Amino acid sequence: MFITRQTALAAPADSGASPAPSHAAPELGALPVWQLQDLYPAAESQAFRTDLDRSLDLARAFENRWKGRLAEAAAQSGDQGLGAAIADYEAISDLTGRIGSFAGLTYFSDTSNPANGKLWGDIQSKLTDLSAHLLFFTLELNRVDDALIEAALERDARAAHYAPWILDLRKDKPHQLDDRLEQLFLEKSMTSAAAFNRLFDETLADLRFEVDGEMLPLELTLNLLQEPEEAVRAKAAKALSATFKDNLRVFTLITNTLSKDKAISDRWRGFEDIADSRHLANRVERDVVDALAAAVREAYPRLSHRYYAMKARWLGMDVMNYWDRNAPLPDTPRALIPWETARETVLSAYGDFAPEMAAIARRFFDEKWIDAPARPGKAPGAFAHPTVPSAHPYVLVNYLGKPRDVMTLAHELGHGVHQVLASDQGALMCDTPLTLAETASVFGEMLTFRALLDKTVDKRERKAMLAQKVEDMINTVVRQIAFYEFERKLHTARKDGELTAEQIGALWLSVQGDSLGPAIRISEGYETWWAYIPHFIHSPFYVYAYAFGDCLVNSLYAVYQNAEEGFQQKYFELLKAGGTKHHSQLLAPFGLDATDPAFWSKGLSMIEGLIDELEALDREIGQPAS
Repeated sequence: MFITRQTALAAPADSGASPAPSHAAPELGALPVWQLQDLYPAAESQAFRTDLDRSLDLARAFENRWKGRLAEAAAQSGDQGLGAAIADYEAISDLTGRIGSFAGLTYFSDTSNPANGKLWGDIQSKLTDLSAHLLFFTLELNRVDDALIEAALERDARAAHYAPWILDLRKDKPHQLDDRLEQLFLEKSMTSAAAFNRLFDETLADLRFEVDGEMLPLELTLNLLQEPEEAVRAKAAKALSATFKDNLRVFTLITNTLSKDKAISDRWRGFEDIADSRHLANRVERDVVDALAAAVREAYPRLSHRYYAMKARWLGMDVMNYWDRNAPLPDTPRALIPWETARETVLSAYGDFAPEMAAIARRFFDEKWIDAPARPGKAPGAFAHPTVPSAHPYVLVNYLGKPRDVMTLAHELGHGVHQVLASDQGALMCDTPLTLAETASVFGEMLTFRALLDKTVDKRERKAMLAQKVEDMINTVVRQIAFYEFERKLHTARKDGELTAEQIGALWLSVQGDSLGPAIRISEGYETWWAYIPHFIHSPFYVYAYAFGDCLVNSLYAVYQNAEEGFQQKYFELLKAGGTKHHSQLLAPFGLDATDPAFWSKGLSMIEGLIDELEALDREIGQPAS
C-alpha cells in the first residue's frame, strides 16, 4: 500500500516504550525496527512541542500576510510576489507534514497502544485547526484570473518554479466550494471520515482469530493461507470468517457511513460519477480507467479462470476452495527466507538494473528506515510513507519469511526509491498520482522476480516461481479490478439506502465469482471477507491504481528488454518528476500511451505469456496441465 502525505497516516511513535513482542521465527534473523528519531526524538521532546507551536504561529502569520492579497501578489515579483507566497506555504506544508508523519508512524507501529491513539488523534485535531488558517490560500489562488496567473509565471521566476503545481491545482477549480463551506468540510472531517477511519484501524488491530486454540492477529492468520497443508489453510479461513462475522455490525456501520459521507461530498462538489473524485486526484481520465477495467474483465477467462483451473489439477483437486487460492504448489520450497537473504536478493536485483537504485535502497536498511517484524497491534500489510522532503521515507512490512514477503519488500522499496528521487521537487510537487505511484514499486518487483528466475535452473523450482509470479500478477490486476467493481456496486447501491451486511456480502460474492472463475469454490464464510480490506475505507477506488501500475510496468518492462541503451536514465527522469507531469508526458519518452486501448492489451498479454510459459514447462516436466 502506498500512502501519500495527503493521506491521514500515522504509526508508532518512538516514545521510549519497548515494542510489542514479535512473532518472528528465529530462522529469519534479526528484523529491523524503524527509528523515528530522524523526525523527532519522542512525542514528549522539546523539539516536537516547539515545532507544533511554531507551525500554528507560522500558519496564522501566513494568513495575516497573504489572505486577500493573492491577485495583488500575482502582479508583483520578489518578496511580495506570488512565488514568495507559495514558497512560504510550502515551508509550512513541510513542517506540518513532518509532525503528522511522526504521529502517524508512531500510531501504526502499535495501534493498540492508547497513548499512540491519543497522540494521533490530538495531532490530527491540531493540524486540522491549523489548516483552517491555510485553507484560504488554494481557494483564493484558484479565483485569481487566468491572465494574471499567466503574467505572474512570466514575470516571477519563483512563481514559474511552481507552475506545474499552480496549473495542476486549477484542475480542482470546478469542484471548489466557497471558503466557509470548505472550512466546514475540513473541520467536520475529524468527527466524520477521520473518526471512522480510526475506528476501522483500531477494530482491525484488536481482532484475534482462533486457530488450534491459539489467538492470532490478522497478519499471522492470513499468512496461514499460504501453508502447504490444506487442513491448516481451511482452519485459518474458517477462523477469519468467524471473527469477521462476529464483527460485521461495526464494519457494516463504518462502510455505510463512509460511503454516505463520500456521496454527500461528491454531490456538493458536483462530481458526476462515484469514482470521479478519485480520477481527478489521480490526474487520470475516466475513459482511461474504464478502458483498463473493461480490458481486465474481458481477460478474466484467459488469465485467472485459466490459471486457477491449472492450479486445481496441480493440487489434485477438481475445484479449489477459496482458501486454496494462494496455496503453494507441491514443488514450492518450504524453507523460510532469512531477512539478510531477502535484503541481498532485492539489492542485487536493483543493482543489476542500476547501481544508483541499489544505493538508494540500501540506505533504508543501513539507516533503519524499515520496520519489519510482525507484532500485535502493528498495522497489517505493508506501505511506504514519504514523510516530507526535508526528511526521508519509511517502509513498513510484516516480514514472515515467505517468498511473497520478499516480493513485498521489493515492492515497498520501489516506492521508497521513487519517493527519495521525487523529493527534490519539494513538498508541493513531489507527490505522484496514485496511478503512477505504483510504477516504481511494481517495476522493483519485476526486477527482483526476473533476477531470481534467471538464476533458477531446476525446472520444478522454476515452475513454482513462475506460478507464484502469475498469482501475484493476478492478485494485482484481476483481484484489484474486481475490488474496484465491488466498490462501484457498493457505492451505487448505497445511494438507495443503508446496506445490510448480507447485501454487502452479496455484492462482494458477485464480483469474486466473476473474477475467480469456476475452478474456485466460494463457500459459506467468504461473504464476510470484504470487511478487512483497508483500501475501501482509507482511499475509496484506490485499488485500480495497482492494476494500472502493473499493466503499465508490463509494457515498460517490455521496452526495457528491447532497449539498447538509455532506458535507465529515462526511467530515473520519470521517477524524479514526482507530480510535475501528466502520465502522457511521462510515458511519451518510452513510446507508450495509456489512452490507447491497445496499451492495456499489451500489459495483459505479458501475464498471458507467463501462463503460456508455465503451461509449456509443466508439459516438459511431465505433469500436463490439461
